[in-house]
Amino acid sequence: MANDWSTFGADLHLELSGRGLRSGLMDALREAVRSGRLEAGVRLPSSRSLAADLGVARNTVADAYAELVAEGWLTARQGSGTRVARRAAPRRPPARTGGAPSPSPAGKPTYNLRPGTPDLSSFPRADWLKASRKALMAAPDEAFGYGDPRGRIELRTVLAEYLARARGVHARPERIVVCSGFVHGLMLMAHVLKARRVREVAVESYGLDAHWEILARVGLRTPALPFDARGTRAEELGEMGGVGAVLLTPAHQFPMGGALQPDRRAAAVDWARASGGVILEDDYDGEFRYDRQPVGALQGLDPDRVVYLGTASKSLAPGLRLAWMVLPEHLVGEVTEAKGAVDWVSSATDQLTFAEFLASGAYDRHVRAMRLRYRRRRDQLVAAVGARSPGTRVSGIAAGLHAVLELPPGTESAVTRAAAFQGLALQGIDRFRHPSTAAASDALIVGYGTPSDSSWPTTLEALCRALP
Repeated sequence: MANDWSTFGADLHLELSGRGLRSGLMDALREAVRSGRLEAGVRLPSSRSLAADLGVARNTVADAYAELVAEGWLTARQGSGTRVARRAAPRRPPARTGGAPSPSPAGKPTYNLRPGTPDLSSFPRADWLKASRKALMAAPDEAFGYGDPRGRIELRTVLAEYLARARGVHARPERIVVCSGFVHGLMLMAHVLKARRVREVAVESYGLDAHWEILARVGLRTPALPFDARGTRAEELGEMGGVGAVLLTPAHQFPMGGALQPDRRAAAVDWARASGGVILEDDYDGEFRYDRQPVGALQGLDPDRVVYLGTASKSLAPGLRLAWMVLPEHLVGEVTEAKGAVDWVSSATDQLTFAEFLASGAYDRHVRAMRLRYRRRRDQLVAAVGARSPGTRVSGIAAGLHAVLELPPGTESAVTRAAAFQGLALQGIDRFRHPSTAAASDALIVGYGTPSDSSWPTTLEALCRALP
């Protein structure tokens, strides 16, 4: 017997076998979940509705649902109905072959400790909605036109005030360009530098390959600055003859975690002044500090030689696609022209909302609250690693949203494989090493800002199980 059914306006089409209605329904549901046609979290029809669709007794469907709940394929909660379980298929241990175990099949990990993302569950929805309503009600009609490619003047004005107060940036609204993320800003600068006949942009020995690739895509070479126990050796810029610009993370080096030392900050600025070079300052999570005094932006030392790039991706959420550049005056026209040729302007409504969010003090309140939350997680991470893996040293934790776990020599690959078996998304330091940089110590880069509060304890436990 075969029968198709649909309900709730969605085509579910389960083909029932001839084993009997109850067994056939159970087999069809298992297969639909196993194949992915019914995804985790999907709500199923009530037993009454499904029984009416199939023309069978309600108890037949209720019994099938109950058994699938017991087997772990479905979940049933009062007021929430019957849904496909988040982990419907039972996990099987890896086969023992005598060799090193292979990672689990590719798929969405159960736990995520990759760096670069904040706790998205903590996005201040109510305050953002309040700011959005107020901003839209006050917006002039012309705000919904094409507008200025530099961005809305309301946002640029408030940003200039905030950056001066919170990050020590010398900013005027006319020197700010709003863009849709740090990567967008870097792309614009890469095109401008190429047009200025810059051939090489120095980068740090450890960082994101996506940033190096953006520069390389327009034909710029990316030699790496040496790195030592005190961080990036910016004083060696003068010995790199073909370099016309440098990309740095001075407030919180990514991923090693330290701040650029004062003498090396000064050396970078001296190089830029003497050579006419440009410093691209990536201030990706400068608001989050815990055990140190605020480290101001490098741009404050010389606003005419430093391009300051900031973003809301770490402080709020990357999905907002909001970032900004504070430019030397001589670059404003070229960057504005490049941006206009690419996309003209970022979303006006999001810019107006963010401007109101900043002006109302909601942004400051959110950052303070998240700073306390992330610091608590960091402290729990340090305590757990110290108790469970005494040979693992934690560093780079005075600021930011990630920590460096320094491992015994030769263990990085084994630990990342063990983490994969725990369902844990985790990256080693080698993932962030520039191709021209020799491999050094083994380490993990742990993004403790990524998990939600509810999943943080189990995520931390999974990490500890993977450590040597």
